[in-house]
Amino acid sequence: MNKQPAIVIGSHIIGVGSAPFVIAELSGNHSQSIEKAKEMIRVASACGVHAIKLQTYTADTMTLNVQKGEFVINDEDNLWKGESLHSLYKKAMTPWEWHKPLFEYAKSLGLVAFSSPFDVTAVEFLEALEVPCYKIASFENTDHELLTAVARTGKPVIMSTGMASEEELTESVQLLRREGCEQLILLKCTSHYPADPVDANLQTIPDLANKFSCQAGLSDHTLGIGVSIAAVALGASVLEKHFVLDRSLGDVDAEFSMEPNEFELLVSESRRAQLALGKVNYGPVGQEIESVKFRRSLYVAQDLRKGDTFNRENIRSVRPGLGLPPKHLTTFIGKVVSCDVKAGTALNWDMLANEQ
Repeated sequence: MNKQPAIVIGSHIIGVGSAPFVIAELSGNHSQSIEKAKEMIRVASACGVHAIKLQTYTADTMTLNVQKGEFVINDEDNLWKGESLHSLYKKAMTPWEWHKPLFEYAKSLGLVAFSSPFDVTAVEFLEALEVPCYKIASFENTDHELLTAVARTGKPVIMSTGMASEEELTESVQLLRREGCEQLILLKCTSHYPADPVDANLQTIPDLANKFSCQAGLSDHTLGIGVSIAAVALGASVLEKHFVLDRSLGDVDAEFSMEPNEFELLVSESRRAQLALGKVNYGPVGQEIESVKFRRSLYVAQDLRKGDTFNRENIRSVRPGLGLPPKHLTTFIGKVVSCDVKAGTALNWDMLANEQ
């Protein structure tokens, strides 16, 4: 379990026994409709998420408007094969003029609202909107100019670790802290869409927390909630998933995004998993204490007279547990009964002749 210092974002405490902080990433699943974006926020809030996240960029701040060569996605297993980077980002971007109304709407519902900036101009824009924290995407975690700009805001930074080597990550974390970041959360991430659980390597989560003395979590691109729940068992204090109203509508990130019913389950089950971690404990606890009386114990099974001899027929190990523990059975076998005893009486030491 992550023992690193807690971080406060908005009214939420992240870490130290708190429920996992669940972030719904809207990305481009709004299909360029601000009304759909607001509906996504409303539904995400109803699912119980703690935060919504946007992405702040334009196609021109992300790439060049070149429609050939390495500027076109040609990987066979890529979700966006055949699209140029510029056209993909133009389709997926969230218009900057939407940010303020979307943030305000989210905050009116009690959500933390923030974004991933992809260049310095985006940081300047988001600072003007007074965002409470920043997210650094996996593909930008080695962009030192961007990291410096974000760190100098002094606000909490959540950074995905996808593709970064340990050396690269160490360098980026050192830069963030040197430039003023005092509250850091690292998210284990597999930057493939959708990601295969076999590539999740969740054991990295506690290692991140220990190696970098920070809160750690998961930015999850796998399908379903299983990987995220497993992450909580390993100490993840933050979970981020892409959100979509209806996967069948084919929004830009729909294939690896979760629908409302899945998000609702993620929120409840991640909290249940976190509560179940508890502490090292042996012996009955809580409601279990009442169950102790239903354990086995030793009872007189037949009416006995003073002077009779205890044997395996007249005393037995049965439920409930109000008699002596079963381990004492052999102590009584062959010994003399000290007094008359009715069947159904819990065995006790006074029933042994010449023994107090």
